[in-house]
Amino acid sequence: MLVQSAALVAFGATLAAAVQPLEVRGNQFVNPNTGNAFQIVGMAYQPGGSAGYDPSHGRDPLSDRDVCTRDAALMQMLGVNTIRVYNLDPNLNHDECASIFNAAGMYMLIDVNSPLPGEAINNLEPWTSYYAAYLNRTFAVVEGFKNYPNTLAFFSGNEVITDEKVSEFVPRYVRAVTRDLKNYVKNHVDRPIPVGYSAADVRVILEDSWNYFQCAIDGDEDDMSRADIFALNSYSWCGDSSFTESGYDDLVAMFETTSVPVFFSEFGCNEPSPRLFTEIQSIYSSDMMGVFAGGVVYEYTQEANDYGLAEINNDDQSIDLLSDFHTLQEQYENVDFEAVQSIKATNKKYPPPECKPSLIKDERFENNFTLPVPPPGAQKMIDDGISPKPVGRLVDIDQWDVVYEVKDSDGNVVTGLAVEPLADDVVNTPGTNQGGSISAASSDSDNSDNSESAAVRMASTGSIVIPLALAVSVVVGHRLF
Repeated sequence: MLVQSAALVAFGATLAAAVQPLEVRGNQFVNPNTGNAFQIVGMAYQPGGSAGYDPSHGRDPLSDRDVCTRDAALMQMLGVNTIRVYNLDPNLNHDECASIFNAAGMYMLIDVNSPLPGEAINNLEPWTSYYAAYLNRTFAVVEGFKNYPNTLAFFSGNEVITDEKVSEFVPRYVRAVTRDLKNYVKNHVDRPIPVGYSAADVRVILEDSWNYFQCAIDGDEDDMSRADIFALNSYSWCGDSSFTESGYDDLVAMFETTSVPVFFSEFGCNEPSPRLFTEIQSIYSSDMMGVFAGGVVYEYTQEANDYGLAEINNDDQSIDLLSDFHTLQEQYENVDFEAVQSIKATNKKYPPPECKPSLIKDERFENNFTLPVPPPGAQKMIDDGISPKPVGRLVDIDQWDVVYEVKDSDGNVVTGLAVEPLADDVVNTPGTNQGGSISAASSDSDNSDNSESAAVRMASTGSIVIPLALAVSVVVGHRLF
């Protein structure tokens, strides 16, 4: 059985602030207490895909405490320190889930949009979707998550610029939303939570997208429409690739002088399958650190697009770990994250380029930096705040045990799983949570191989050590919930 840690005994039923709010300094996330640069070891977290966000039934990925406990414990075992959540209902209470992930040592990257009508910018006719009610919803997401110390950043858009055809007008609207969100944060949040854009890896216009969002209008580095961060959904490393074969070297060269933090907001090609996740060793190496601030694996739960690490059984919320989970875990275990996360921030700042038409190379891409003014009614919300507004806060948690059944990829039932609450300012790393113990196998329980299966080996302490069943992956047409 899992032995309670000293931290858990000390915490009792109380939840303290396990993570230190980070700051953006130049092109790095920095822990202000240690002065260390932070590398994102992230996981895309949207159980149920787009259907997991269901306002009509009061459901989203961070609304069920028991589900969040289950997933936080398993992601703790992986070594995840950040989750990205795409679609959230600002009308729901997220205190327990946010508190659980906070105690587990995990930050949250929060998208402010959703797939529902009126809750995102329409990239075909962006002017039709930029209005006060839409912005009210984005501000409500900010209000709901601003008080959690583990809220790392907000995304003002995700892959809104999908190809060259839509790049003529939509960038100015996404940049306007970024401006409005940043002004709202400035006026109504006690700390500067960064706002930025998550881009599709469309290489022909990627550099233009980056320059468009990071440049300074009239050369003003304090221009409120500049993105604080720029993130990339990239699936160019597939299978047993390499730093050069995948084109990662080109990305590092492209972003070498970035004025803002750049990181992978999604990665993890899924063809060929099973996945290998060999890019992990490159992302957290000297090849990329200093330019990239880590990345977010796509994705935690198995959906129709076949990118999942774990499959949820909707009937009883039990979960089956897939072989890719164990593969990713071993790749993380092969990284010296103590060294990775202890590198001092350089505090080096590259000045942003000035916004001007010559900055944009592709003739189809927007090169007009005259942004739309806030729509009628929006400026009053930006100045005075929205009403009514959700209020989020950390709360005490009195239950850390996983209540749903969990099986490893060989069908063995794993018992004794629980979230390990961490001390103040401690971020999760591989090995923080050693997992539980094997209770039984789902079938063929008399088979002696069950005592040390390919997926889960019993350690002498009784906790599980999950090795690797080698795997692979590729991209093209990745997700779309």
